[in-house]
Amino acid sequence: MKELMIGNEAIARGAFEAGATVAAAYPGTPSTEIVSSFAKFPGVYAEWAPNEKVAMEVGAGASIGGARTLVAMKHVGVNVAADPLYTFSYTGVNGGLVLVSADDPGMHSSQNEQDNRGYGIFAKLPVIEPADSQEALDYCKLSFELSEQYDTPVMLRITTRLAHSQTLVETGEPQSRELPAYKKNAAKYVMLPGFAKGRHIEVEKHMLGLKEYAETTPLNRIEWGDTDIGIITSGICYQYVKEVMPDVSILKLGLVNPLPEKLIRSFAAGVKRLVVVEELEPVIENFVRTLGIKVEGKELFTLLGEYSPELIEEKLLGVDNSDKFGLSAQVPGRPPVICAGCPHRGVFYTLKRMKLTVMGDIGCYTLGAIAPLEAMDACICMGASIGTALGLEKARGVDYGNKVVAVIGDSTFVHSGITALIDVVYNQGTSTVLILDNETTAMTGHQDHPATGRTIRREPTQRLDLEQLVRAIGIQHVEVVDPLNLEQLQAALETELNRREPSVIICRRPCVLIPHEPAREKYYIDQEICNGCSVCIRLGCTGLVYLDSPVKSERKAIINENSCVNCGLCAQVCKFDAIKVVEG
Repeated sequence: MKELMIGNEAIARGAFEAGATVAAAYPGTPSTEIVSSFAKFPGVYAEWAPNEKVAMEVGAGASIGGARTLVAMKHVGVNVAADPLYTFSYTGVNGGLVLVSADDPGMHSSQNEQDNRGYGIFAKLPVIEPADSQEALDYCKLSFELSEQYDTPVMLRITTRLAHSQTLVETGEPQSRELPAYKKNAAKYVMLPGFAKGRHIEVEKHMLGLKEYAETTPLNRIEWGDTDIGIITSGICYQYVKEVMPDVSILKLGLVNPLPEKLIRSFAAGVKRLVVVEELEPVIENFVRTLGIKVEGKELFTLLGEYSPELIEEKLLGVDNSDKFGLSAQVPGRPPVICAGCPHRGVFYTLKRMKLTVMGDIGCYTLGAIAPLEAMDACICMGASIGTALGLEKARGVDYGNKVVAVIGDSTFVHSGITALIDVVYNQGTSTVLILDNETTAMTGHQDHPATGRTIRREPTQRLDLEQLVRAIGIQHVEVVDPLNLEQLQAALETELNRREPSVIICRRPCVLIPHEPAREKYYIDQEICNGCSVCIRLGCTGLVYLDSPVKSERKAIINENSCVNCGLCAQVCKFDAIKVVEG
């Protein structure tokens, strides 16, 4: 049976067909759909873990228990999971374990564009890279077999373009697999230094075996064509090369760590000019250079961003694509904006008015950094806001601590904010932390987490009580406010910032995109009263439109009924009472 699948769905299907029964992940674009798709299959266990480290540890435990296990995360999530990952490379597996790293060239939804093939090299893991959805399914199944054959976790590396692009996939029947016996083996699974030294030897052995496998596996193949130029490539770049230069000779690499030395030498000897086409880091290119082979790569192509057929056409065929799509005129920018009615908008409007230093975090609320709100000073990574607020306070003195706040979402707080808040209490910080609790993991598509009280299958479970949690940490002053009530929010901030000890304000209101009862009140702008001051427009809400005009008296704000959700925020900021509730 054939059907259209995005790469993420195909990976989930491949894991199911391989007999995997356990999957764990923390949602993160572009990887999110992998485990949410896997959770729909019968007879499997899937979970949203609090963070990627926990997901990796759950996966390791399931593998030791004999289950074939899928762990998925975006590229920066592997940084969080690196501690157990590196050591699990030493212990090896019982049931096969596949770790999906979804890299993000071009930073479509990420704070960096790191190339996670490097993790394969440093952690001594085989790294397999598919080029379409069919290969995503097939390579995932093969990865479980290689994991067990070579006693190692396997990284399946994909990129955003493959994760979210659809191609035809032929599906098969799920493999029937008995759970292997669990046997206690401290020398294999307890990584005391004495045991770890022995396991390191095993790691080097399986890497030698994989180097031999790399030379003969069908994952790596030569497609002979015009030998004037030969291109070594992998992943989605293979599709770009085939589209632009269908007759060229290609060495397509599906196993990108370890790389096949003999196969590369053979291919290089058969072509007049050798070029490597790979996004981000010159991993393949540098390896080819170490073999003493003349090769072109990053001197032609960029280290930055995502590639495209047009880029390859330009760099290898000299085609001018500067106006290929008729866009020679400047296209107006369209920056991302917080949704109309989003509860985060009131928070950042208030923080900006109070001229506070705001340490930000990863989530929808990161958009509070851009115009017109512009109320965020820094954002590093998941969970970093609280620690950076403490560091800033320690650098500039306790008096400055009363001007610093950290903002962090509910899901992100559970992910990696809790330990930082413990640090604030333990090391006598004074800054205030705002937990922006919209009762979901909104940015990646409204996944649940421990504080929503629902599992990945939407089954009810014990709900993490954020108020009790922060009090247990040692926070004495905890206040819950409605972030769309600006007066209440500002009063809470003024109270807590005047304390010489840490405090937490939980800004609680569900994400506006979660189905809920519509607002009972509807607003309109009285055009007789509105004087065009544009204060409401500075909220950055798409529910408001400013009618600019050369005639000052005609400059007015109006409500865009197509997007307004009647949250009432604009009415609170209007100094002239021009925004009113529709009567009746």
